[in-house]
Amino acid sequence: MALLASLALLGVLTLYFDYSLDQRNHPNRQLQVAPGDELVLKRSRNGHYVFPGTINRRPVTFLLDTGATFVSIPMHLAPRLGLELGARQQAVTANGLVTTRATRLDELAFGPFSLRGLAASLNPGMADDQILLGMNVLRHLEFTQRGDTLVLRARND
Repeated sequence: MALLASLALLGVLTLYFDYSLDQRNHPNRQLQVAPGDELVLKRSRNGHYVFPGTINRRPVTFLLDTGATFVSIPMHLAPRLGLELGARQQAVTANGLVTTRATRLDELAFGPFSLRGLAASLNPGMADDQILLGMNVLRHLEFTQRGDTLVLRARND
């Protein structure tokens, strides 16, 4: 009986700590596309702002990247997101010069924000599933950072 109780306690503690670590590493994972005028993001443990959204109404994970000129999408996600391969183009990335393909997004949405007809690039050098949310999106927003919190609001220009 003591063995069963120990195993049950170990199982409960494992679930608790797994959930706690996931919350620290992905604090914005429960965000949804929803009406409103601002989006409040928490910084993840690794110092980035990662959050869910959609491209062409399909779920994706964005990483806010003020160093990216355009939205940058891993090439392997193009079929799943219904994206067409456009012209070849060169991009300077943190990993050096890379040949990407231009594409256009019918719709990109996250939190209360929705943008249509955005230019994006398909990058064959990106191995994971995170999409870099670049300045062609961020220029439509104003953002304020305080500590580990970032608030995004629509610009009123």
